[in-house]
Amino acid sequence: MMPTLNRRFTDVAILTLVFLVTAFNVNAQRKKEKERPNIIVILTDDMGFSDVGAFGGKFVPTPNIDRIATNGLKLSQYYSAAPICSPSRAGMLTGMYPGRWNFCTYLDNKKHNKAAEQADFLDPKAPSIARIFKEAGYATGHFGKWHLGGGRDVKNAPGFEQYGYDAHASTYESPDPDPAITATNWIWSDKDSIKRYDRTKYFVDKTLAFFKAHPNQPCFVNLWPDDMHTPWVPRKETEYTGQYPMNPEEEAAFKLVLKEYDKQIGRLLDGLKALGADQNTIIIFTSDNGPLPSFRGSRVEGLRGSKLSLYEGGIRMPFLISWPGHINKGKTDDLSLVTATDLLPSLAKMAGISLPLSYKGDGIDRSHVFMGQPSLRNKEMFWEYGRNDIAYKYPRPVDKSPNLAIREGEWKLLMNSNGTDMQLYNITKDKKEALNLAISEPKIASQLKNKLLNWWKTLPVLRAD
Repeated sequence: MMPTLNRRFTDVAILTLVFLVTAFNVNAQRKKEKERPNIIVILTDDMGFSDVGAFGGKFVPTPNIDRIATNGLKLSQYYSAAPICSPSRAGMLTGMYPGRWNFCTYLDNKKHNKAAEQADFLDPKAPSIARIFKEAGYATGHFGKWHLGGGRDVKNAPGFEQYGYDAHASTYESPDPDPAITATNWIWSDKDSIKRYDRTKYFVDKTLAFFKAHPNQPCFVNLWPDDMHTPWVPRKETEYTGQYPMNPEEEAAFKLVLKEYDKQIGRLLDGLKALGADQNTIIIFTSDNGPLPSFRGSRVEGLRGSKLSLYEGGIRMPFLISWPGHINKGKTDDLSLVTATDLLPSLAKMAGISLPLSYKGDGIDRSHVFMGQPSLRNKEMFWEYGRNDIAYKYPRPVDKSPNLAIREGEWKLLMNSNGTDMQLYNITKDKKEALNLAISEPKIASQLKNKLLNWWKTLPVLRAD
């Protein structure tokens, strides 16, 4: 009997030890996941480079957006993945050039998309920053504009869950529009229960509620408001006393909407503090593309171009990032070149997440830049906007850019995919792209031209019948 009892005691002891070790490891993993930073990516729709005070904006004070700059880092050479919404968002979500997934302009109805030689929606097989973070233990949410598939006559767009989102509330241009902001089959309506001037407030409330619902889990949230996209519809109770809702593209309307937008960003920051989440949350503030209208270039600090253009005004964006205790306060980085495709690998590194071995992104890890170590870029940046003259007719009639561009170091080359209209600028010395050096610097122009065309030829092409 004694040997049998001893064996049973030993077995129980071993099982107890295994249980305790397993429980310890599980608790340690949960603690590690909780210690990971929350992340909020605020992607403003159509915000110009100098709309906000931190970047020289003079329209209205933006003290709340500027708080992010005061508490963190400002980049002066950050670029979107495209000069228009859908491909810009695809680049940020996947960390890849949007052309690799057949995005080259905004998504519309099927006829338009086919004519533009692009897809109707983002392939759910594409990499997704939300899916990567979800698989690492994050709660993931998307609150705001989507415009990566769905709306109009596109009824078969994949749902948000296929891209890795646990929760969502989105606008008309999505596979699952929120009925509170889409009473009619269009972008906005006076019939919406949540009025257009209250949409950012609505999305901020959704974000804070999401954080509150996941107190023991790190959160990754897209906060992608669309108030700064025309039509600008200010609150009825504002100091404006003229005809409501005003001319939706006039400067007075823009100023009132920007003032309200800044107020809601302040509510977000205060709400995070009230939840005790402010100290371990990475906040990024940027835009998907340049503004339109740009009010004579005043919204882009005099840069050339606007939304729909590969000149700087269309793709150089305001960029702020804060993370208390990790990113030094009140710093400006004028050296480092960063693009939207860099966010996925950079944020994963900052969160301690290993990327899947199968992931082949176009961005590079710039986490050291975000953490206060400026550096030159060792990889080119490329852009494509439009593939033919059917769906690529804007901006017009003034100063339409070529449809391809490359930035390498201090040099930027623009040209059409057929080799015409080649323009070379030293962006470091000439950020307003006033002096074309293609003829006076033929060697540099030729090198960049070859790189640009070789890159463009790697992109898949959907042909219009």
